[in-house]
Amino acid sequence: MSESATPNNQASNPARRRGLTLIAAAVALAAIGWGGWHWANGRHVETTDNAYVAGNVVQITPQIGGTVVSIGADDTDYVKAGQLLVKLDPADARVALEQAEAQLAQTVREVRTLFANNSTLKAQVSLRSADLARAQADAARLQDDVARRAPLMASGAVGKEEFQHANAQVTSAKSTVAAAQAAVVAAQEQLAASQTQTEGTSIEQHPNVQRASARVREAYLAVQRAQLVAPLDGHVAKRGVQVGQRVQAGAPLMTLVALNDLWVDANFKESQLQNLRIGQPAELVADVYGTKVVYHGKIAGLGAGTGAAFALLPAQNATGNWIKVVQRVPVRITLDPKEVTEHALRVGLSMDVRVDTADQSGKTLSDTQRTTPVAATAVFDAQFKAADDEVAQIIAANLGRKAVAVASPKVGQTPGSNAVQAQNHASAPVRSPVVQ
Repeated sequence: MSESATPNNQASNPARRRGLTLIAAAVALAAIGWGGWHWANGRHVETTDNAYVAGNVVQITPQIGGTVVSIGADDTDYVKAGQLLVKLDPADARVALEQAEAQLAQTVREVRTLFANNSTLKAQVSLRSADLARAQADAARLQDDVARRAPLMASGAVGKEEFQHANAQVTSAKSTVAAAQAAVVAAQEQLAASQTQTEGTSIEQHPNVQRASARVREAYLAVQRAQLVAPLDGHVAKRGVQVGQRVQAGAPLMTLVALNDLWVDANFKESQLQNLRIGQPAELVADVYGTKVVYHGKIAGLGAGTGAAFALLPAQNATGNWIKVVQRVPVRITLDPKEVTEHALRVGLSMDVRVDTADQSGKTLSDTQRTTPVAATAVFDAQFKAADDEVAQIIAANLGRKAVAVASPKVGQTPGSNAVQAQNHASAPVRSPVVQ
């Protein structure tokens, strides 16, 4: 048996050696290939699966308190900037507006009276000056009569009694002149006192009118703010407000998420930061779509601190036993808007991030000072413009001028919202009060 087994073993050893050689060669080739790939590409890649979609999450809060009478949008609804979201009962604000408008109208009439009094007082000064001139002329004439009678009295041509009567008339005339001078001074003082109320200003710019106008603007804006509108385009989330609910200023009613302007916060380990630079390209995969959808983006900035440093309860490593934990730093990655539009994302979704770090020309910290706002809305600009138009109409009406027609929205109407315009179409506009 042993003699017959020996040739078979000898025949199988070369085949085994060849198999092992092929396996070793394959492993070597795989190692060489992997090493080449890593040297050319792999060593320039940083990855993390600790990344999440982020975006602008806007809380809708009222600027005034009131009772909710209407809700214009619900969770998951898409709304445009200026669209009505929540309407509060404007009754109290309207009453305050009507009172402020009536007060402004009365104030304009009172200031008009101040300006009109200046002309009357100027006429009074002229009248008193004329009386003074007449009194001075009479006094001068009587003084001349006394001067003519003085030599005649010595010769007996004029009696003593007549001469004394002439002197008495001179004394009376001087008193009249003094009274006229006092009347002129009093009239001038009254004119000066009146001019201090109107000097250097106009009726429209008078402080009293400006103060009353400010109250009208305040009341007008309160009526406008009874309607909460969307400051930007987005989707509604977390609606917690209900019809009939009494809300206070600043209370969160719902949340608006701008899903057209999203980014990714990728939390890289601190050991990975040395190769990350601003502007490096990144490829991202969302768990919701899988690997079939790849997003492209760029690093926009690296966080100024680790997540633990800004936590609600930051770690106190100087107390008790200490265990080192690898920290992570949030890295913001912008996304291609076109890709986000084609494959919509949601705030908070998980992402896998792969950053190509071959380009090391960028910076780790941005030194560019921002010159434009991060976000802005023009929805509320028209409200103050409408308040100014309302004030201008009231002032013009009470100045006796023709009010200028303006295209500003009615009280309670929000510009740019068809729903609000339709809602206010049937209601009568607030008219500018005119004090008769």
